[in-house]
Amino acid sequence: MTDAAALPGQPRGGVVSGTATPRAVNVLAPNASPMTLDGTNTWILSEPDSELAVVVDPGPLDDGHLRNVVDTAERAGKRFALTLLTHGHPDHAEGAARFAELTGTTVRALDPALRLGDEGLGAGDVVTVGGLELRVVPTPGHTADSLCFHLPADRAVLTGDTILGRGTTVVAHPDGRLGDYLDSLRRLRSLTVDDGVHTVLPGHGPVLDDAQGAVEFYLAHRAHRLAQIETAVEDGYRTAAELVAHVYADVDRSLWPAAELSVRAQLDYLTEHGLI
Repeated sequence: MTDAAALPGQPRGGVVSGTATPRAVNVLAPNASPMTLDGTNTWILSEPDSELAVVVDPGPLDDGHLRNVVDTAERAGKRFALTLLTHGHPDHAEGAARFAELTGTTVRALDPALRLGDEGLGAGDVVTVGGLELRVVPTPGHTADSLCFHLPADRAVLTGDTILGRGTTVVAHPDGRLGDYLDSLRRLRSLTVDDGVHTVLPGHGPVLDDAQGAVEFYLAHRAHRLAQIETAVEDGYRTAAELVAHVYADVDRSLWPAAELSVRAQLDYLTEHGLI
């Protein structure tokens, strides 16, 4: 058995649900799959001495899960004041409107189509609720509307699907773009270097206690895959399906359709930079 501390990002062992930091509690959605890992992490954020809470990514449209999130907060003596979304994929956002109905909250997101209320989210925004401070970090790449949330008091960052607690994420072509994704990873690396962020609270998988190590692993992984695709094209592989079968032969076949999206994004990147 591999020691978790030896894995990229130092993932925490044990149950994914529960308290992760003094201000962050996870309620795991019951939607486990090869793509969602253990399921979607729905984050409840609050100052320890405040009765107000924020939810990040209510998750799928599963009434039992949404009510479990509300009940978890109420058992801690808290009520929700705001719903935030890291991006619009259904496993993160489909339940947002129903959750807003259950809690009387507005929904803030980068994509106007996902909002309920007048306020959106954008670069440089600071969200404050009951003394809690969250800084909005634009991180396009997985999707065009992807955001992360920097939680300075816990030296943590909520990463949605930009960084996962296990494995690597998909650049969801054509909405997701590899150049944007690499820039976003570098932006997150600057949080670890300049702002002291050391904990990743991901959208799927376990909490990571070595944020910088996780970001460096992702950057190295992307560089390695990109080099593999470039070499494979030079060797005569042309279509995305051919490239997936050749380069991603070590990946579970159930994930090949997702890998094909990343390959298409990599081909666009190589073409744009005159490398193929």
